[in-house]
Amino acid sequence: MYKRRFVIDFQMIKGSVSMMLLGLLGTSDMYGYQMIQELTKRSKGSFEFKEGSLYPVLHELEKKQLIESYWENTALKRKRKYYHITKKGQLKFMEKLDDWQNVTRSVANVVKSLKLEEEK
Repeated sequence: MYKRRFVIDFQMIKGSVSMMLLGLLGTSDMYGYQMIQELTKRSKGSFEFKEGSLYPVLHELEKKQLIESYWENTALKRKRKYYHITKKGQLKFMEKLDDWQNVTRSVANVVKSLKLEEEK
């Protein structure tokens, strides 16, 4: 039996990416590729971010002072840019999370009502 692999279209979740990144950085400081791996793992493979879509969002969050970045040397003596959430970013995350929960609840209500109409 064929089972379709579900991968979420980036455009569909574009407005939620900053919320996910802020939440992720609330758990620990991370570098870009680490965030991509973590989002893929936590979404069970549904999110496949590319660096080209991640870094513009990180730069925008940094410009708004929701995150900060710093450089750190790796064991191989290479520099890696890490990102850290600010207090302002933590507050914005909580606000966005509340908004997201309201939106998902409202969408679920609409879809549920449409499904009920189909069953009539």
